[in-house]
Amino acid sequence: MITLASSTLNAMQGPTEYQEELETIYGNRFNASEQYRNKVWRTLIEHWFQKLIPVESVVLDLGCGFGQFINNVQCGKKFAMDLNPATKRKLDPQVTFLMQDCSTTWDLPENSLDVVFTSNFFEHLFSKTDLKNTIAQASRCLNTGGRIIAMGPNIKYLPGAYWDFFDHYLALTELSLKEAFDTAGLRTTTVIDRFLPYTMVNAPEYPVAMMRLYLAIPLAWKFMGKQFLVIAEKL
Repeated sequence: MITLASSTLNAMQGPTEYQEELETIYGNRFNASEQYRNKVWRTLIEHWFQKLIPVESVVLDLGCGFGQFINNVQCGKKFAMDLNPATKRKLDPQVTFLMQDCSTTWDLPENSLDVVFTSNFFEHLFSKTDLKNTIAQASRCLNTGGRIIAMGPNIKYLPGAYWDFFDHYLALTELSLKEAFDTAGLRTTTVIDRFLPYTMVNAPEYPVAMMRLYLAIPLAWKFMGKQFLVIAEKL
């Protein structure tokens, strides 16, 4: 998902034009690998992320894309947020879809979420102001003790390849994101600079058994990991 602050969106193009652009970009990028990506995400959830998310949790998938995370995670109630109009067609019926700009007020009450999960999304924000506003909304909607779990490309390990995607704008490291969470009044509990490899786009479709093995050997992360994983809690 990409999101724009409303003023930026209005200045550049209308909402309909922008949403059509999103549908084209992500359709071209992900449609061919959708089945494989679902297999990978089921593996990641089963062998890593599910242990961070109690089954009774209320979860929002922020910048949910085609819903590979939120469709497969086990939790009590599911929300997903994105601006791509194609997203709704990809989500399971039990997922409540919020099609909105994440840097504006979320259509959710305060203290209504237990987990905000986001993967490969913050880099699509246009500015640090958008990021600050998005984190503020996540904090507002999280219950006390609720978590924001954020994964994304670490610019320290992707100085060139990071810019191969036309819709990448905001470059972050694990430490800059930690500082953003800390500044927002959240308590950062996990900071991993190298977690998963960079991308499944234009990459070989390895057997998912290799992903299970990779997750079980953190030493391998230091050689192949190019995405950070940062987790913070609401105090």
